[in-house]
Amino acid sequence: MNKLNDTSILDFREQMAQLDKQNALGSIEALADQVKHAWEAIQAIEFSFPDDLDNVVVAGMGGSALGADVFKHLFADQLDVPFEIYNGYNLPAYVDDETLVVLSSYSGSTEEVLFCAKQAKEMGAQVAVITAGGKLGELARLENYPTYLIDPVHNPSNQPRMAIGYAITGLIGLLVKAGLVTITDQEIEEVVTTIIRTAEKLGPETAQADNQAKILTYTCIERRPILVASEFLVGAVHVATNQFNENAKIFADYKVVPELNHHLMEGLKFPKSNVGSHVFLFFNSELYLPRNQKRMKITQQIVEENGVDTLVVDLQSETKLNQVFELITLMAYVNFYTAMLEGIDPSPIPFVDQFKDELGKA
Repeated sequence: MNKLNDTSILDFREQMAQLDKQNALGSIEALADQVKHAWEAIQAIEFSFPDDLDNVVVAGMGGSALGADVFKHLFADQLDVPFEIYNGYNLPAYVDDETLVVLSSYSGSTEEVLFCAKQAKEMGAQVAVITAGGKLGELARLENYPTYLIDPVHNPSNQPRMAIGYAITGLIGLLVKAGLVTITDQEIEEVVTTIIRTAEKLGPETAQADNQAKILTYTCIERRPILVASEFLVGAVHVATNQFNENAKIFADYKVVPELNHHLMEGLKFPKSNVGSHVFLFFNSELYLPRNQKRMKITQQIVEENGVDTLVVDLQSETKLNQVFELITLMAYVNFYTAMLEGIDPSPIPFVDQFKDELGKA
């Protein structure tokens, strides 16, 4: 199928399945099941950490770090210890026996995380692991580290970025066990309900006029989406951007209010092609601080004054946690539908695989 050859493909599950050979749509539609499965699995894990933890460091890359970014922004107003994410080979020098290091790698073979695992042991850190197996899973077993071993039965595509329900909920569960945050079973049940209710309006069977995901897809196609959010939704738009990059193969990006107000707005004028090549998606929430709600509106106005198209997504759920999953659910459908209009299978990541192969030869 040629790119953009038949836009009606979004209405027909069978046609999309011909492109979606690894069933990415199945992973999207299983998000609620991932959350429920992960939460139930975490409850069966018994472990404890010292009461005097000074800080938390999560070591992870790509899709395996997305849960940590969601967590960091979602619970920023609850965490009473520093929480950092390290996407690289080295842990920070301050890691010691009062640091909780969470090693996160879906495959269990991410070399940066394995480097950090060695350092965490040498530095005497408290260690917990999130993985589906591999070398990291074996290391966790040998060292008797507290481990959430993902059983990805609800991720048929087997892509780490599509296991976001496991990643977020698994990390939340571990840190609830560590006494750093509090989440109840009822709150998780509400998340599951939110995902299901959101997804019911976004599937292929829902016509474009009533389908927010399809409307957003047609807005983003052949343009560079810039996702704008604030506060507790920053990690969620990071998830959406990552999935745009890997699923839809789009050069998308995300920006944060209020930080972008201090520089980005002056960069809209040039190149002149910005007018046709970009679209800004503003994710608004009545749960933002009043000043940030005002900033979102003024920022949108300035973007439009520069001739760049914008679109507003108003999150409807009643809690921050539910709005995070509402956004993730919506944008998972958008990036999948975008891949369908581009005429590509969203699951393969040939350039990432090529890079890893070349790096392995070094």
